[in-house]
Amino acid sequence: MLANSAEGTILAFDFGLKRIGVAVGNTFLRQAEPLVIIHAATNDGKFAEVAALIENWQPVLCVVGLPMHPDGEANEMTQRCKRFANQLQGRFQLPAVLVDERYSSAVLNGQRGEYIDDDAAALILQQYFDETP
Repeated sequence: MLANSAEGTILAFDFGLKRIGVAVGNTFLRQAEPLVIIHAATNDGKFAEVAALIENWQPVLCVVGLPMHPDGEANEMTQRCKRFANQLQGRFQLPAVLVDERYSSAVLNGQRGEYIDDDAAALILQQYFDETP
């Protein structure tokens, strides 16, 4: 995992085909908070909402959850999440770091009903903070 030397706001994303959970935190407090769930039906709609969040929060870094099987092998969403991270870098000229998100949804399953994506993004971001010096 690459540590980012810039200080400021960090946005984290729990990428899914139907929804994208978003969390926010900063390098000073190092605490993640659920922010919003993006429900846009199209990729253009999703990236328009991401662009608005980036404009509003002015992050220095994006963190994207990387789903894996429990044994560490890639699953059907692994490559899609890597592509999403690459798109964040390319479209918004922001560094994007991938964080292993195994078990984040399982930890949260059932806490708030069906939509827990923003909480999962917060867990992913908190993991980044906890593992990055």
